[in-house]
Amino acid sequence: MSKKTLVLNKGAKFSYQIIERFEAGIVLFGFEVKSLKLGKASLASSFVLIKNGEAYLVGTKISPYQTANTPQGYLPERDRKLILKKKEIVYLSSRKSEGLVIVPVSIYMKKNLIKVEIALAKALRQYQKKQKIIERQVRREIERVKRGKI
Repeated sequence: MSKKTLVLNKGAKFSYQIIERFEAGIVLFGFEVKSLKLGKASLASSFVLIKNGEAYLVGTKISPYQTANTPQGYLPERDRKLILKKKEIVYLSSRKSEGLVIVPVSIYMKKNLIKVEIALAKALRQYQKKQKIIERQVRREIERVKRGKI
């Protein structure tokens, strides 16, 4: 299956330890789809909230498409409903009570549908983030040395 990534949450991999990933559909307006295809969205401070047995994507900013007839009271950061199976929602809400968070990792196109990849994740502590940075720097330095000798 071909998968074209439209928006990526780079901070999710850095700030969280990803435990399990899920694929969800998302309810959008037509002009939001056009805007997503142009990459005019941000997942920077977004998260998934489960209320009344339904999952919502909160804090995702999708800028309105310029040439579309955008509704007068349109909010770019409105809550968007995610389409998941009932079993998945129950499972996610039970795991969330264990201290895990649900974060969006990416928004992508699969065939002609817009999908959201969400993940159950554990928040990393500050010292764990620093350790990741140090490991990345060491790997880069090793690669530089290898390239210099070859």
